[in-house]
Amino acid sequence: MSDTSFWDVIVWMFWFMLLVAWISLFFRIIGDIFRDRELNGWSKALWTLFLIFVPWVGALVYLIARGDSMNRRAVQDVYEHDAALRASYADTATPSVADEVQKLAQLRDTEVITVAEYDSAKARLLA
Repeated sequence: MSDTSFWDVIVWMFWFMLLVAWISLFFRIIGDIFRDRELNGWSKALWTLFLIFVPWVGALVYLIARGDSMNRRAVQDVYEHDAALRASYADTATPSVADEVQKLAQLRDTEVITVAEYDSAKARLLA
């Protein structure tokens, strides 16, 4: 028979959740340290060592000292990622029928293609 009571389970759950929170916070801070373009290599190494050897104090000091800029960097990264994603979609987007008809009209106006060629190409696009 087990000696484990309900409150023992609650205490173990508390410690487990504290561990999960610490791991999440640790990786978030480490990611922010190495994402920061303003910190030099020595600063990044010192912050990392501080987090490894004095974990909770290091995390709290980092959040107090650099918490605001941590949030700004995260938001900036989201905007940069969004802009890059939009640019990649714009590069792969197919032109619309209206754009194609406009290009054909420009070719016709500059007499690169004849009116008959313009009409047949336009009919194919609109079909």
